[in-house]
Amino acid sequence: MLLRTLALCLAFALPAQGEEVVAELSQTNVSITTNFTGSEILIFGAVKRTAPIPDDSDLHVIITVAGPSEPVTIRRKSRVAGIWVNTAAADIDAAPSFYAVASTGPLEDVLTQTDDLRHKISATRLIRAIDTGDAASELDSFTAALLRIRAEDGLFQQLEGDVRLTDDTLFSAEVSLPANLTEGDYATRVFLTREGQVIDSFDTVIDVRKVGLERFLYNLAHDKPLVYGLMSLAIAIAAGWGAAAFFRYVRG
Repeated sequence: MLLRTLALCLAFALPAQGEEVVAELSQTNVSITTNFTGSEILIFGAVKRTAPIPDDSDLHVIITVAGPSEPVTIRRKSRVAGIWVNTAAADIDAAPSFYAVASTGPLEDVLTQTDDLRHKISATRLIRAIDTGDAASELDSFTAALLRIRAEDGLFQQLEGDVRLTDDTLFSAEVSLPANLTEGDYATRVFLTREGQVIDSFDTVIDVRKVGLERFLYNLAHDKPLVYGLMSLAIAIAAGWGAAAFFRYVRG
């Protein structure tokens, strides 16, 4: 009885969670076909409250979309004796194939480093390198190079200020998925922060899959590589023969 009373006292003594994020996506399934050129995902929602809006701090929203992680080798080229050659490399154990982070303001202003480390929100927190060999001392520069290259390909997006927040209640943001997506589950997270600390979060998944001819060729290449290779060779031979026959017909 005493333990039960103490438990009740502790429960009432703990501060209640006054703000909770409720979110939705315009679509949770993306189909990659032969004419797939990318997709626009609208992420929107509201803040559910059980208490008045606090007026002693600003509310911020952070949205992240992460593709399947994969190992990556980053190489640096240098000019040696007039020739560009690989002079250094770093092996990254895991890095998201796609990553977008959108926020209501600059990330360093709306999120503390402690909570960033705890929730792994910024892109650098998601890149894991266990053993980089001789390049260990230059890991930061290799990581920056990876993010720069993927940003050029649309695979890394830092959308600071792109989350619209109305009356500290309604929010929305668009994330563009490029055409060169990796198939898999894309983890989507929404965070509410005050004074840089995460006060609530929401998690869901965007399912990205190949369909139609893309799915057939993908399965054939992975499940029956010999058949896929022979079929590719036959198509190449047929295309070459057809082109030669066409030019003979035109000349004749």
